[in-house]
Amino acid sequence: MKLISFFSSVVLVLLTSVVPALAQAQVPEKAATCMACHGPNGNSSMPNTPSLAGQNARYIYLQLRDFQEGRRHNDMMTPMTAGLSRDDMREIADFFSKQKLTSKNFKADPDKAKKGLAKADETLCAMCHLGEFSGQNEIPKVAGQNFDYVIKTLKDFKAKNRTNDAGNMTSVASTLSDEDIENLGHYIAGLN
Repeated sequence: MKLISFFSSVVLVLLTSVVPALAQAQVPEKAATCMACHGPNGNSSMPNTPSLAGQNARYIYLQLRDFQEGRRHNDMMTPMTAGLSRDDMREIADFFSKQKLTSKNFKADPDKAKKGLAKADETLCAMCHLGEFSGQNEIPKVAGQNFDYVIKTLKDFKAKNRTNDAGNMTSVASTLSDEDIENLGHYIAGLN
């Protein structure tokens, strides 16, 4: 009986040390590099850094390409994409699109979120981002994204600091007040 218990303990120790290593081995090397800022499996805890988990693969790929080709600018991302091949970008995009977005435990202000929903309806956000802001193809999923990142992104589009979207978001964001942006941030970040 003691021998069986001993072997059970050894198997348990081996499993707890090997299984995480096997799971880690499935993370593409280039995607592992991304996790330094975008968080474990693409779930960012950095306020101004987007989560990539559950994002549309096509959107991730296009953003990586835009950073590399200078259509989108970021002091961290531009050099990170410089050496990526198209296959690297597809592999990264595919990996993160298959990860589960975890809750940020963001506590949206109910009044601001209600106003954000009304503004989203008024500006027809769901026409491109779809219901519940789940995104499609080259249109990002923004539901549950970091609040600060949502605010920064909308402000960047409004100020035309970000223009790699064929003008759609720039056009919509130009109509938003700072209050609208804050309310939209509460609504979008509060979606899980």
